[in-house]
Amino acid sequence: MWPPEEERFADRTTAGRMLGSAVAAHLRQLDMTHAPLVLALPRGGVPVGFAVAEAIRADFDLMIARKIGLPWQSDHGVGAIAENGPPVFDRSALACVGLSTSDLAPAVQRERVELRRRQERYRGSRPAAEVTGRVVVIVDDGLATGVTARAAIRALQTGKPAHIVFAAPVCAAESVDLLAGDVNAVIDIHSPREFHALGLYYSDFTPVTDADVTDICAMAWGAVKVPTPV
Repeated sequence: MWPPEEERFADRTTAGRMLGSAVAAHLRQLDMTHAPLVLALPRGGVPVGFAVAEAIRADFDLMIARKIGLPWQSDHGVGAIAENGPPVFDRSALACVGLSTSDLAPAVQRERVELRRRQERYRGSRPAAEVTGRVVVIVDDGLATGVTARAAIRALQTGKPAHIVFAAPVCAAESVDLLAGDVNAVIDIHSPREFHALGLYYSDFTPVTDADVTDICAMAWGAVKVPTPV
């Protein structure tokens, strides 16, 4: 089922600008002594997060997360890891398929390897942004099951930020309810109760590539892009 035309975004950048206005309205209620920090979830959340960071005049960085899939269907996410945080699992989904968290240990290890690869590809030697005592906004291009968002939030919490916001242009209403207890605010433009597929909410949902991510990071950080060796 397609969402109504008025609930569809032209592309991720347009969605990010709209989301940035909503995030800015929330931040105006806070007493901040430092610039806020946007942490975008690669890959799809990066163009959205960059637009949000521009809109709220925030520092920009990444929160790299990886989905953990079923052994026989890797694209079906039942867990996630983010940066150096612990794995987070959808335990009800695991129970439905008769798996325990230990059954997914090989998948967790594989995704940690890929996570480190992306850290090196995107950041290189650049250290991660300091989060202690700051207002931090985690941004993605959408929130479906919420398991990746929860992994990112758990990883972020270890750094003791002062205020955590999760923001995405479209969020499944059920997942918003699940995240509400883990963050100070969840901000979205649309939160449908019937959430079918994230791509339906974008007219242009072209996959974001590693090259796209590094280009955006170079713009955000004022860096000179270093060509990737062939």
